[in-house]
Amino acid sequence: MSLQRASTVNRFIFDVDGTLTPSRCKIDFKFHEWFVDFQRLHPVYLVTGSDRSKTLEQVGDIVYNLSKRVYNCSGSDTWEQDKNIFTSEWQLPLLETEFLTEKLTQSNFPLRTGIHFEHRPGMCNFSVVGRGANKKERQQYVEFDLANNERNQIASSFCKRFPNIEAKVGGETGIDLFPQGSNKSQILRDFGANDCLHFFGDAMHSEGNDYPLQQAIVDKNLGIGYNVNGYKETWEILRDTVWSPKLL
Repeated sequence: MSLQRASTVNRFIFDVDGTLTPSRCKIDFKFHEWFVDFQRLHPVYLVTGSDRSKTLEQVGDIVYNLSKRVYNCSGSDTWEQDKNIFTSEWQLPLLETEFLTEKLTQSNFPLRTGIHFEHRPGMCNFSVVGRGANKKERQQYVEFDLANNERNQIASSFCKRFPNIEAKVGGETGIDLFPQGSNKSQILRDFGANDCLHFFGDAMHSEGNDYPLQQAIVDKNLGIGYNVNGYKETWEILRDTVWSPKLL
């Protein structure tokens, strides 16, 4: 699978959670070794809803610093190695916070672990189970959400009530909230017509936080999106292409 246009540069953009790493976990050791070699051959960019510290914890210093740019918080906190390029000062307003607090109270999921609102540069992550959940507790919510479609319902009702703010399902347990247009597609400001973009993400469905960037890339004829189910599929796609023959 490949997309190549004359006089263009292939640029590779990767989500992190569920794309380069298991959700909320560190990158696989063997994949890390392979991916570092890939980065040394190709321009790689990361775009994630997570903040800088969490991304460094997941992918490590080498992958982070070999990336041409890392777009934390869906691009609202942008870094080149240790240099901060841009940071948004936006915060979730009180009325919207109260709306989600009511949804938290109304949820039929029985467990609460605290830190239900995690404020990040330019965005906020909302979670019913809470950011304090351990792996087992997170899995319990994943199963509940699959059966009840809770996050998609909350995100949909939030967007109807507050059309100036986007709510996108992200990761396994959360909903990312940010001003209209400040989704992952905002990173396209840094790319031009001579770039051929290859975007890998695991949440490209219409309510997912990878969808806006994937859709913008396709609509503007800038490249292609790859909807993956975990880092192993990302790895498989990369190895099965002509982009890195020395690594096959």
